[in-house]
Amino acid sequence: MGLIDRLKQQEVAPPPAEPAALLTRRVQPGSGTPFAVVPPDNPRHDLKEKIHRRLIDKLDLAKLDTIPKEALRSQVREVVETMLAEENGLASEMNNDRLVEEILDETFGLGPLEPLLADPTISDILINTHRKAYVERFGKLELTRTVFKDDAHLMNIIDRIVSRVGRRIDESSPMVDARLMDGSRVNAIIPPLSIDGPVLSIRKFGIRKLGIADLLSTGSITDGIALLCQAAVKARLNILISGGTGSGKTTLLNIMSSFIPENERIVTIEDAAELQLQQEHVVRLETRPANLEGRGQVTQRDLVRNALRMRPDRIIVGEVRGGEALDMLQAMNTGHDGSLATLHANSPRDALRRLETMILMAGMNLTDKAMREQIASAINIIIQSARLSDGSRKVIKISEITGMEGETVTLQDIFQYEKLGVREDGRVIGGFRTTGIRPRFAEQLEASGIQLPVDIFEPKMEPSLQES
Repeated sequence: MGLIDRLKQQEVAPPPAEPAALLTRRVQPGSGTPFAVVPPDNPRHDLKEKIHRRLIDKLDLAKLDTIPKEALRSQVREVVETMLAEENGLASEMNNDRLVEEILDETFGLGPLEPLLADPTISDILINTHRKAYVERFGKLELTRTVFKDDAHLMNIIDRIVSRVGRRIDESSPMVDARLMDGSRVNAIIPPLSIDGPVLSIRKFGIRKLGIADLLSTGSITDGIALLCQAAVKARLNILISGGTGSGKTTLLNIMSSFIPENERIVTIEDAAELQLQQEHVVRLETRPANLEGRGQVTQRDLVRNALRMRPDRIIVGEVRGGEALDMLQAMNTGHDGSLATLHANSPRDALRRLETMILMAGMNLTDKAMREQIASAINIIIQSARLSDGSRKVIKISEITGMEGETVTLQDIFQYEKLGVREDGRVIGGFRTTGIRPRFAEQLEASGIQLPVDIFEPKMEPSLQES
């Protein structure tokens, strides 16, 4: 039986529905939020906006949270259908079922974003002002027909998102990182920083939690890499996951964290919470921006320091971005082994350089050699992920930090992906090569009672399962 057959994929239930308001007449006429998923000069839009304004006029916001969302949608659907039936001419020529759904999405959800969020094939939603919306499917970008009425409408949707997690966005604070209720990551930037209008980027999180078998089935790794990753986590090696934007770092971190034993206490630290750990004993910490008076900010560095007082068995930093790198390395060097973190870099060597830069951001007057000694003694493995030209994501290199040579941190590659060419359909051809080097941490694995296959580090070339 192969490794894929032995590994079980885990699923997670969708988040519970949010409550909303009861129907009664309380809101003043004309106070509804404008919306559109078609160009504003389209007659269909005019009808939708008219019905929506009439509906908002009947909503009693004071009775929010009184009945479940699905029950409310059912009641509101009847009202909207009645309103549409009262419209002569144009309404009869349209798809009323679709109109009803769009009006309900605008009233209780995120308007034109709802169909995109519900599409399981979409991984990223990129709104370039109210006029254009792109999505990423299977690693490729495509333009959609979704549009908003105007910038004010898009701003209203952004406000809905960020206010739910206690964040704000305005001219004095025109950038924000937030998340949706399902954990999807959100970034918004507005004028004056975004010249043409509000821009919204959403990195969706799937309803089903992925497992190591998913990486195997898509050709992102091999059996040997899967076994090594599992062993490294269980043996409490300190692991850094490096990669570019959209290369699958967070997905890989989620999957690797699933190998942490259930009896260990895990503390996660993130700028915007998006990790989906599968263990029971997890404490999730999230940064907080400054308030309107510029006070109350809590940074990742503050959270790393606080996490050390929380008796963690493992510390997971969602993405290392600044001075918290020094505190994280010091934690790894003082008994908090088995930690995991990600950062943006294009190679393991670049990851080391970025760590040095972030240590300097901590304001400590360390020499280059002292910084590198901190890094070399703290981190055992760097796993490099990448998104290839065909949109596929792969672990392209696993490197071990072996120590120092003079003032240079030394690395040795254990696995690496080699690109051999491109097919006519654009798919990348390549394979995973084992370098033949037995890592120094192999003794640590054995001391932890972990036995890997004797031939796992023998030099060989394996095609990706997706390409074989």
